[in-house]
Amino acid sequence: MMFNKAARYYELTKPKVVALIVFTAVVGIFLATPGWPPLNALLAGTLGIALASSSAAAINHLLDQRIDAIMVRTRNRPLPQGDLSERQVLVFAVTLGILSMLVLVVWVNALTAVLTFVSLIGYAIIYTAWLKRATPQNIVIGGAAGAAPPLLGWTAVTGQIDPGAMLLFLIVFVWTPPHFWALAIHRRLDYAAAGIPMLPVTHGVTYTRWHIFFYTILLVLITTLPYLTGMSNLLYLAGVSVLNLGFLWYAWRLLKAGDSGEDETLPMQTFSYSVIYLMLLFVFLLADHYLQNFLS
Repeated sequence: MMFNKAARYYELTKPKVVALIVFTAVVGIFLATPGWPPLNALLAGTLGIALASSSAAAINHLLDQRIDAIMVRTRNRPLPQGDLSERQVLVFAVTLGILSMLVLVVWVNALTAVLTFVSLIGYAIIYTAWLKRATPQNIVIGGAAGAAPPLLGWTAVTGQIDPGAMLLFLIVFVWTPPHFWALAIHRRLDYAAAGIPMLPVTHGVTYTRWHIFFYTILLVLITTLPYLTGMSNLLYLAGVSVLNLGFLWYAWRLLKAGDSGEDETLPMQTFSYSVIYLMLLFVFLLADHYLQNFLS
């Protein structure tokens, strides 16, 4: 029984999402310095960002419990199933948030703590409680909070916001809409039933496909900037070029699918590829960074 309860608390943290967030933050930590990052930034920074992300995820469960009970994808979450109470989730979320701030203030730096708190509020309150229900551009505006982790990792090392950190932020920010809109196409009936004005619900699937395609083109341009600005070299350029061709291929297939039966599988294929895309892009950034330092 205790194990089941712990598992449900763990589920509140959205572990797969948090893992991707923490991974980009860790890469940001390593990219911020030519050598090995300070242990306080690596260990305490990673822990603090992970705790804040988990807190935001738990608050998201709390605020979205009504629509979670309606949507097929989320109806088995702890709150809709009655496995945890609102009070338990609130205490859990607040505890994680406080621990996050303590870790970052005491062992990292004040700037990272402040930016992490702003990111937490941006996702958990501004996006979840307001933007998600207010506009079909919710994921574009709210994407700023989700794009913060690599910047937070960078500031954990340097204590300041550098151009490289902002470029990492921009990459994730532009990646977010095509990533999430692909999922929204697949789950559009769920969102419609829950009354959430996602783009495919308010403007239709074809309109959303075009937006995915245009944002993918923009992403290709943005992800070339690390090479063009001298932040990365040929290893990154080669890797990201292959990744971008793959993303463009999925976006183009999605655009041309029309109302064929293939349309039902392509959005999730595109969504899945976008996750792999972001992970590998950050792997290439990291590998190029240390190869560059090894050769210099």
